[in-house]
Amino acid sequence: MNVPESIRTILENLPERPGVYLMRDDQGEVLYVGKAVNLRSRVRSYFTPSAQENPKIRRLVARVADLEFIVTDSELEALILEANLIKAHRPRFNVRLRDDKRYPYIKITWAEPFPRVLITRRIERDGSRYFGPYTSSAALHQTLDLLRRSFPYLTCNRKITGQDERACLYYEMGRCLGPCIGAVSQEEYRAMIEGLIRFLEGRSEEVIADLERRMHEAADALDFEQAARLRDQLQAVQKIIERQRIVAAAGSDQDVIAFARDDGNACVQVFFIRGGRLLGREYFLLEGAEEEEDRKVMAAFLKQFYRDAPYVPPEVILPEEVDEALVIERWLRSKRGGKVTIRVGRRGRARDLVQMATENALQTLRMLRAQWEADAVRQERALEELREALGLPARPARIECYDISTTQGTEPTGSMVVFVQGVPRKSDYRRFTVRTVEKPDDYAAMREVLTRRFRRWRMAASGEAQGTRGTKTWAILPDLLLVDGGRGQLGVALEVLESFGLRGRIAVAALAKREEALFVPGRAEPIRLPPGSQGLFLLQRIRDEAHRFAVSHHRLRRRRAGLASELDAIPGIGPARRRALLRAFGSLERIRAASVDELAAVPGISRSLAEAIKARLG
Repeated sequence: MNVPESIRTILENLPERPGVYLMRDDQGEVLYVGKAVNLRSRVRSYFTPSAQENPKIRRLVARVADLEFIVTDSELEALILEANLIKAHRPRFNVRLRDDKRYPYIKITWAEPFPRVLITRRIERDGSRYFGPYTSSAALHQTLDLLRRSFPYLTCNRKITGQDERACLYYEMGRCLGPCIGAVSQEEYRAMIEGLIRFLEGRSEEVIADLERRMHEAADALDFEQAARLRDQLQAVQKIIERQRIVAAAGSDQDVIAFARDDGNACVQVFFIRGGRLLGREYFLLEGAEEEEDRKVMAAFLKQFYRDAPYVPPEVILPEEVDEALVIERWLRSKRGGKVTIRVGRRGRARDLVQMATENALQTLRMLRAQWEADAVRQERALEELREALGLPARPARIECYDISTTQGTEPTGSMVVFVQGVPRKSDYRRFTVRTVEKPDDYAAMREVLTRRFRRWRMAASGEAQGTRGTKTWAILPDLLLVDGGRGQLGVALEVLESFGLRGRIAVAALAKREEALFVPGRAEPIRLPPGSQGLFLLQRIRDEAHRFAVSHHRLRRRRAGLASELDAIPGIGPARRRALLRAFGSLERIRAASVDELAAVPGISRSLAEAIKARLG
């Protein structure tokens, strides 16, 4: 095969060392990331005649314009670096988790005196405990709602002193123990949170034993109110446990992982077994798995899944052997800080669990395929209806919608949302802080937003914006430009398009919310799509998404502006000290609740200034 001279030179000088290699195309985009025990032999193997018999490798090598490698001290270091680089670049030729988002976790802020229970998508080294991941936010909220009946934890941001005059509604509903009013001590509250942690870890028998002990102690001390509260909590926990299926030996923690394929798609199912009970299951979709062997697909999933996992069990059960099993096992041991075994479920209960996970993965794929097909039919129908209604030559594949949000003329903001083939492409969403409009004028604000958008298109098209963030997004012109409003906003859009020489190249329309009428150029009467039509539903969804995106940014700016003005009104507080206070406390409420000593501990805040802040805000 013909290998470019530049690539040949790199191949001839590769070291015989462990490391990671990156293959790039002629635009510098990373096509593939791999690891090797011996970089020289592994990378050179892609360019041999025998390797070209694999269609995927043949397509990959044909696009490679540059090679980069990073030498590591060991294969284990190479594995860790490979996982990080795949997450950072998401190369199209690697097997990778489909969703480019962080999965939600349960976070317990254990480092706080009164820990709260939150949902987060970011794991930090802050002393908190994390449980998950969960692929469904809705299912996670349902889980927490159920758990809160048994473990009435805090969710608010109050500074807990036990001296508040009144508790919130959650206390009245029995969903919070009320430490803010001193209804429970810190020790009692943390004991309850410890029970929740043990429960999430699968140590439910310990939770029951502890609740029973504390209930009897309270009764013996004639604290019947506390005993009744613990009794209710105990009964709620027992109801949850009854729903959990015992699937393994008591005390065992395992992850059982299997996957299924269907017409190019791959779905991995993970069963989380803690203390012998099946606590939950999650599925994950993979991309780039079509022409890969099962062993390689599973190895790729293990590296990406456990890269961010907050907990690694002592045993991982798989349907078959995987590539790099020994080095993955070593890596998992280093993450766990103890023994981890990867084994194949070949017989007995382990085999049954793997079969059950495989069947669940297959059923999930079938369900998702049915949903995708139904959604695809609806989206095609909606786009076809829009093509016919607007007289377009083809279906509008890319639709951009713009909205302006303002309250009495203050802090105006604009939003741009993008739908591709009827589906939101959130990576292309953009927000605009309106800079040139000082009085209430939605037309002027829309003019500024659209002008800035197409100015960036012109820069991207001319090459002026090479290397800047979001260049690819700005370079793509929409097939349909949609603005929220009526004829006035339509006129503004046409004026801007005219100034950039784009009028006639881009279809444009305005959707009036009150009438749900579509105003288009050259027509005296608006277009009214039939109620309930897929085309109207899609336009409403896009318009509402643009409004939501604009309003969320506008609220954030107003909140920041209000916070800044309240702090700036205090003599001695300027931008630098305001930022220092916000970094230290995070919100105005927490600044207001802080003591003079806590305020004075912030860099740049003297004792006298802390007293002035307390006097003004307290």
